[in-house]
Amino acid sequence: MTDSQVLAPAPSPPHSKAEICYGATFFNISSYGIMEKYETPTVIFGYALPLLELQIILIFVCIVLSHTFLRRIGIPRFVSNILAGLILGPQLLDLLEYSSDRLSLDIPGNVALEGVARLGLVMFTFLMGVKTNKRAVYQIGKRPIVIAVSSFFVTMISGLAFRNFRLDKVDPLYMPLRLAPTERSVIVSIQAVTLLPVITHLVYELKMSNSELGRIAISTAAVSDFLGFLTLVCISYVGTYRYVSPGIANRDIVALIILVLVILFIFKPMAQRIVDMTPEGKPVPKVYLYVTILTAIAASIYLSVFNQMYILGALLVGLAIPDGPPLGSALEARFESLVTNIFFPISIAVMAMKADVVRALYSFDDISFNILLLGLTVVVKWTASFVPCLIFCELPTRESVIIATIMNYKGFVDLCFFDVALRRRNLSRATYTVMIIYVLLNAGILPTIIKALYDPKRKYIGYVKRDIMHLKTNSDLKILTCLHKPDNISGAISLLELLSSPLNNDNKDRGVIAVTALHLVKLAGRTFPILIPHDKRSKPRLLQNSYIQTMMLAFTEFQQENWESTTVSSFTAYSHENLMDQDICNLALDHLTSMIIVPSGRKWSPDGEYESDDIMIRRVNESLLDLAPCSVGILNYRGYNKGKKKTNSIINVGVIFIGGKDDREALSLAKWMGQNSRVCLTVIRFLSGQELDKSKNWDYLVDDEVLNDLKATYSLANNFNYMEKVVNGGPAVATTVRLVAEDHDLMIVGRDHEDYSLDLTGLAQWMELPELGVIGDLLASKDLRARVSVLVVQQQQQHG
Repeated sequence: MTDSQVLAPAPSPPHSKAEICYGATFFNISSYGIMEKYETPTVIFGYALPLLELQIILIFVCIVLSHTFLRRIGIPRFVSNILAGLILGPQLLDLLEYSSDRLSLDIPGNVALEGVARLGLVMFTFLMGVKTNKRAVYQIGKRPIVIAVSSFFVTMISGLAFRNFRLDKVDPLYMPLRLAPTERSVIVSIQAVTLLPVITHLVYELKMSNSELGRIAISTAAVSDFLGFLTLVCISYVGTYRYVSPGIANRDIVALIILVLVILFIFKPMAQRIVDMTPEGKPVPKVYLYVTILTAIAASIYLSVFNQMYILGALLVGLAIPDGPPLGSALEARFESLVTNIFFPISIAVMAMKADVVRALYSFDDISFNILLLGLTVVVKWTASFVPCLIFCELPTRESVIIATIMNYKGFVDLCFFDVALRRRNLSRATYTVMIIYVLLNAGILPTIIKALYDPKRKYIGYVKRDIMHLKTNSDLKILTCLHKPDNISGAISLLELLSSPLNNDNKDRGVIAVTALHLVKLAGRTFPILIPHDKRSKPRLLQNSYIQTMMLAFTEFQQENWESTTVSSFTAYSHENLMDQDICNLALDHLTSMIIVPSGRKWSPDGEYESDDIMIRRVNESLLDLAPCSVGILNYRGYNKGKKKTNSIINVGVIFIGGKDDREALSLAKWMGQNSRVCLTVIRFLSGQELDKSKNWDYLVDDEVLNDLKATYSLANNFNYMEKVVNGGPAVATTVRLVAEDHDLMIVGRDHEDYSLDLTGLAQWMELPELGVIGDLLASKDLRARVSVLVVQQQQQHG
C-alpha cells in the first residue's frame, strides 16, 4: 500500500434516499451503519449525520477532560470550551481538516458543525438579551456614561494612533500591505468596546447581579456596546461604500434600520401583548415560545444577508422581551439548559478550532507588533476605566479596580467578532490565534481576580449601630418586613399591630413606626433582580396580581387604622433564591432599617397544627442572619389572634431573658410593645442558681442595667409583670419553656445567649431549626401543644 493510498480520503458513499442539497451538489445525511463496508468502516463519516455526531462527541470528551482538572482551581467552564477547541485544532488533532473533504470534494465537511455552532451563538445571545436587566440598560445614570465614554474613546484613539506604526516592516507574504491597517483596526475596535451580553454572562456567573457594582457594570456595558454598535455600523457602511458599491452600502444600512423599527414597534408590543393576555399563574402557550425563538433566528439570518453582525439580531429581539415572568421565565425554562450545556460549548470550541498555534509561532515576527498593540490597549482601557471610577464616580479603590477589570473582560461575543473578521480576511490566521489565546487567558484570570476582590459583605459591615436597643427616645422605629407567600401577610400585620399604639401623653415623644413591606418573588425568567416600588406609578399589570394586590390592601388598611403612629411603603423584589438575602440587605441599608422581620418558613394549619417547612425560606434566613446590616427577627406565626376581637383583645406577650446582646435586643423590642394598651407584657428571667462574680462579668452588669431600666419604665403600669425562675440543666429549661408558652400568645426570645448564664449545650444538639437558636427551636417545635407564636431576635452583627 502506497503513501498516497494511506492519505487518501475515505471513499464517498453512494447516494441514499436521505440526501440534502448544498449548492448544486447532493450528499447523504444518514448511513446504513458501521458495518456498511467491512474494508473501510470509516465510510460512515462520509455521511453528514455520523460525521456531525463524531465531531460533537470529540468536542465534549475534550471539554469534560479539560474541565475535570480546571474546575479544581476555580477556572470557569468557558475556558474549558476554548481549550477543547485548541486541542482539536491544527496543532494537535486537527478535526476540521480531517472532516473537510469527507462529504464531497465540492462540499466542506464542516458545514453541519458550523451551522450548529452559529445556531448556538444566536440562541445564547438571545437568552442573554432576555436575561439582561432592562432597567440597568435603559435607566442609565451619569456614572456609567462617563466610565463607558472614557473607556471606549480613550482606548480607540490611543490604539488607532499606532495603527500605521512600522507598516513598512510588514512582510507581504504574511499579509498585503493594504490590509495590515485593517487588521490592527479590528484589534483596537474589539478591545475598545465592552459587550453587553458578555458582561451580563460574567456578572451572573460571579453572582453580582443584584449588587450596585453589578448594575454599574451592566449600565456601563450597555453604553459601551451602543458606542461600539454605532462604530461598527459606520465602519461597515464606509467600507462597503468604498470597496463594494454605494448602492449595497445604502441597502444594508436601510435594512438594519428597518429591523430595529420592526422590533421596536411591532415585535415588542406583540411580546407585551402576549404577557398581558396570559392569565396570572398560567404558563405562556408553547407556540408563542417557538415563534419568539424563531423570530430571533430569523432576525440573525436577516442581518447576515445584509452583511451585518448576525448575532446583533438575536440580541435586539432578546432585549425586546418584557421584564419578568411569564414569557421570560418560560423561554429560560424551555431553552436555557439545551443552549447552555449543548449548543454554547460547541460554538466556542468550533471557533477555537480555527486557531493555529504552530502558524502563529512561525509568524511571530510578523505579529509581534499586534501583540504589543493588544497589550497597550489592555493597559490603556484599564486605566481609562479606573480613573473615572475613582475620581468622577468617587467609588472606593477596591470597587474601582473591580469595575476596571470587568470592563476589560472578553467573552463569547468577542470570539464571534474575531471569527467574522477571519472569514472576511480582516484578520490573519496567526493574529486570530493570538486573539483566541488572549481570550482564553482573559476569561481564566480576570474572573479569579474579581472573585478575590469582590466581597458582598463589605457594604453591610456594621460600623453604625442599627438596632432597636440603641435607638434614641424620639427616633422612628424602622422595620423591614419580608413576605414570601400570602400566608405570611397575617403574621406580619399582627406583629406590627402590637408595635403600633396611638400617641398620647405617655408616649408623645416617641417616633413613628416606619414599615417597609417587601414582597419577594423567586426569579426564573431573568438573570438580574428587579426592585419595584408600589405607588401611583406602578404598572397596571403588576397591580392586577392578586398576591401583590392583597399585600397592598392589607398594609394600606393597617396604615389607615394606625395613621397617627405608622407609615408604610411597599416593594416587590424579583430575585433568585441565592440572592434574596442581598436584596433584603440592600433595601434595609437604603432605608436605614433597625430590624428586618422575616417568616420562619414553617407553615401551620388554621388549627395550629404543623404542615410543612419551606427549605428555601430557611436558607434565605440563615444567610440573612450572617449578612444583615441591622437586627433580624424571625417570626414563627401560629395565629395568636384567632378567636379574639381585633380592637380590644388582650395579647399576652412573654419575653424569656437569659442574657446576652440578643436577649437585650428582644427586650428592647418588647419595650415598644409594652406601650400598646392591648399588650400584657411579662418578662421571665432564667437564672442558673450559681453564684457569679458580677463585678467581673461585663455582660451580666449590662443585662442588669437593661432590666432595671425596663422595670423602672413600667413600674406603675398594669400590663407589665416581671418574674425570675431558677432552672438547672437542659431538661429543666425545656420543661420551663413549655410551661411558660402555655400562658402566652407570643414569645420574644434572643437567638444566642451568653455562656455565663445557662448551659444549653445538651439542648443545642437536638435543635431542628438552628437558625432559631435553642429557645426559639423549643417554642417552634412540632411537638409543642401550646399554640404560641415566637419571634426570635438577633441583634446587629459587627462584621468589621
